[in-house]
Amino acid sequence: MGETAEEILNSFHISPRYTAEKIIGYGAYGTVIQARDTEKDEAVAIKKLNKIEDVIDAKRNLREIKAMRLLRHDGILGLKRVIHIHADPSELGEIYIITPLMETDLHRILKSDQELTNDHAQYFIYYILRALKFIHSANIVHRDIKPSNILVNADCSIKICDFGLSRQINSSLEDLTEYVVTRFYRAPEIMLSSHNYTKAVDIWSVGCTFGEILGRRVLFPGQNYIKQIDLIIKTLGTPDEADLEFIANDHARKFVKSLDKHVKQPLQNIINPEAPPEAIDLLEKLLAFNPSQRLTVEEALRHPYLADLHDSDEEPVSQETIAFEFEDAELSFDQMKALLLEELEISSQLDD
Repeated sequence: MGETAEEILNSFHISPRYTAEKIIGYGAYGTVIQARDTEKDEAVAIKKLNKIEDVIDAKRNLREIKAMRLLRHDGILGLKRVIHIHADPSELGEIYIITPLMETDLHRILKSDQELTNDHAQYFIYYILRALKFIHSANIVHRDIKPSNILVNADCSIKICDFGLSRQINSSLEDLTEYVVTRFYRAPEIMLSSHNYTKAVDIWSVGCTFGEILGRRVLFPGQNYIKQIDLIIKTLGTPDEADLEFIANDHARKFVKSLDKHVKQPLQNIINPEAPPEAIDLLEKLLAFNPSQRLTVEEALRHPYLADLHDSDEEPVSQETIAFEFEDAELSFDQMKALLLEELEISSQLDD
């Protein structure tokens, strides 16, 4: 028998400052509750991390905590503080990540019966791109943009979350097969083993998310990566030689050429016949098969569809780049643990 909700809430050792109220989510990496910060009299979200048992777990949590601490922007879920409870300072005990509380996420909204107008679509995509501009300016690729990682409040304000897969641009990328991006939102270059692996992967994921906002269904729901590529090509049309130039892997290039030929489908008909032509034009430019042909985040923000919202003075960039030095080294679990303990010490001193 599993634990009851009351037992789970009681297992959060966060008092006296925080009062556990209710469970709001379970994930592969921890349990999230809503709690009350009694000092500030405000609701917060607190994630209790699952036990960290290997290098991959340690890296993922180090990326997430460090990125949330350093990426200070109103469209990014920031870190309020960390609570680290341990009997021995050289060991990873219980780790709690405290963040602002958001009401829901875009995935739940898209699956609900709530009506979404073109104004909603415009607003959501603009603020997603605005936050992504800040992330990219800090030299970070998020790598897991999808509706469930876009938190939303009733006023439609958004915060991008889950930086556990994020990477520094230009870090070594030989682990492209490693659990990168939920399949439905994966850029073609990830699945085709290309090492031309850039900010463009986030742009593709934003495009898939935008298509889902416009059409209220997953754009490319492939059951495996072969079917995923096939679905993309059936929709966008067979790429020409120039569009395949980014594929360094001969096997992957032959695979794409072996697929049945398809002409480009009109996205307007597939997604939403009532969507404005400017929205479809933006979507097509976010979903260019060749990553070098996709819009940058800055170009996307300047697209005519977003003209009513775009104001470069209100789209801040990061004043510093974020370094994930640990990505490029072969580190043992003990070495990764030491780096994570160092980050926990810094983050436990915060009080946002």
